[in-house]
Amino acid sequence: MERPVVSLVKMVEPYASLREALALCGGLDGLRRDDKILIKPNLVSWDFDLPFPPFGVVTTSAVIGALVRILVENGFSRLTIGEAPLPGVKPKGEAIFKVLGYEQLRDKYGVQLVDFNEEEFVEVDFDEFKLSLARRVLEADKIINVPVLKTHNQAKVSLGIKNLKGCLNRKSKMFCHGVEHQLNRTFPRIIEKLPVALTIIDGVFTLEKGPGHTGRAYRRDLLLASRDAYACDLVGAEVIGYRADEVPQLKYLAERHGYSLHAADVQIKGEPLEKCRSYVEYDWEWTADDTGPIGFQKRGITGIAVRKYDDTLCTGCSSQYNPMLIMLMSAFNGEPFPNVEVISGKKQLASPGFEKTILFGKCACELNKDNPNIKHAVPVRGCPPDMKKFAGIMQQEGINCRYDEYVKYRHYIFNRYKDKKEFDFSLYSL
Repeated sequence: MERPVVSLVKMVEPYASLREALALCGGLDGLRRDDKILIKPNLVSWDFDLPFPPFGVVTTSAVIGALVRILVENGFSRLTIGEAPLPGVKPKGEAIFKVLGYEQLRDKYGVQLVDFNEEEFVEVDFDEFKLSLARRVLEADKIINVPVLKTHNQAKVSLGIKNLKGCLNRKSKMFCHGVEHQLNRTFPRIIEKLPVALTIIDGVFTLEKGPGHTGRAYRRDLLLASRDAYACDLVGAEVIGYRADEVPQLKYLAERHGYSLHAADVQIKGEPLEKCRSYVEYDWEWTADDTGPIGFQKRGITGIAVRKYDDTLCTGCSSQYNPMLIMLMSAFNGEPFPNVEVISGKKQLASPGFEKTILFGKCACELNKDNPNIKHAVPVRGCPPDMKKFAGIMQQEGINCRYDEYVKYRHYIFNRYKDKKEFDFSLYSL
């Protein structure tokens, strides 16, 4: 049996290096000149209100620009870039396309720019469940998937297979974070219904403790490419330190389709894998008794039990979870919290013995609305919750959360990268 080919190259210059990566794996061989080609980057979100470091979070414009140029030069003209940014969080895709310079690709090459959230979705039967996918994705002749080389605190890695979750509508994304149908056994199925002809993993940066900007990015200057989506993810996972049998979605697909879990069964062209492998952590460290992040313990914060998020916490609430933690930390004045529990997601149930129970997000509120263990409920509604409103609710409960401290934290995160040569913001413009 012929081994799948994955190219692994150092990015010296985006255009030349991507051409090399595609040549090594025969990346364009499966495309026809008249194909309707949909390019799917990872543009999970953007923040225009607070400092937002995009490194390792969203696909670099440099790689997308180089890809479009290569495709046009090779006679492909029916090109669309599509994404469904994080539901419930502003801004819309059009604004993100603009800040990333995609309008230049539209004006110069005629590339269509599509926010899936603004268009039609079609329900697709996956036997055990149904998901609604963007019609534009289903109508494409070929898909070129361009994820980022990053970790994910619920899925370990977020590479090509995970990136296709961005083809779903809001309701289906939430369904993937379910109790009965688990995250790592739902989104991996999406690729079975889509004509993914090429996967290009943008490893200019990699992200530790992703998938959001509160993780830490590192410059890697790597590009991976393959016509085999599973093999590309397998090698991508290896590059950031994870064997396929350690990654739930890869192990699940291997069981379903008889794929190999071993990197030795993939033909890697370009750089040696061992030379490029570097482990990055995927998750935040929590106390053994599940009372909060280790950061709380180090600061001597007591009187509060923040139950660790699980994979039923949807992407919207997940994006607000770290801000919630920072704002709770801002309320600590050296005295214990007033015996508080914080729960989230679709399956966490309030425990007895607490004076106050903070229900973070719509799902936690609905699940626990009649929970007899709750002495005093503090519902923080929203899908996802608004952080300014969260601060107000907490202050009404005598917990002096300060939104301005979260703003300071965002500046702190941004300043990790500011004025550092390797973190080049021009890679996110055209």
